[in-house]
Parts: sequence; C-alpha cells; structure tokens
Amino acid sequence: MAIVDRNGKVAVTNYRVVGSARAVSRVECVIETGRTHQIRVHLASLGTPVVGDATYGRPRLDRQLDPPPARQLLHAWRLALKHPITRDLMVFEAPLPVDFAVPWAPPA
Repeated sequence: MAIVDRNGKVAVTNYRVVGSARAVSRVECVIETGRTHQIRVHLASLGTPVVGDATYGRPRLDRQLDPPPARQLLHAWRLALKHPITRDLMVFEAPLPVDFAVPWAPPA
C-alpha cells in the first residue's frame, strides 16, 4: 500500500495528538474510508510511523526503546458502524492492551 498521485483510491484519515513523551506520541485517528493499512500508511507518510510497525515503521529506532515493542502499537479502542440490515448504530469499545503501558509511552 502506498500514497500515490494518480490512479489511487481515496483514503481519508483524521488524526490528533493526545499525548507525548520523549520521541513518542499517542494519536487518535478517525478514518472516513477503510483502506488496507490506511492508518499505518498515512502516519508513515507524515514521518511518524506506528511504533513497532515492521512494514511501514522504523524497526531500528523501535529496538532502541526500553523495552522494545513486541508488536505494532496500533489499537482500535472504538469501532462504530451501522448494522447492515437494521441500520442501527453499533458501537464497540475495548480498553488499551497492557503492553501499551510502557515507561516511554505517553499516558492514555
């Protein structure tokens, strides 16, 4: 997946920084489309890849974190969608995983 000037599909990601610590920030993303790897590609294109993302990120820098991430730190804490038949809004929430609470990470 990549950002292209021509012949690509539209993908829109809105984001805001909700906390920072050292060289790492916690961001909240709201996607208007649903493209494969959308958040990962968009953040990487800004020069701010997801921590622990081996494909679009900076693995060499991630390994310098103490402790280094065991996986990419991307979590869907809330999903909202319309039921395909009733069109009722369905909202699902999940707390941050335990491994997001590392010493170098900004507070939630």
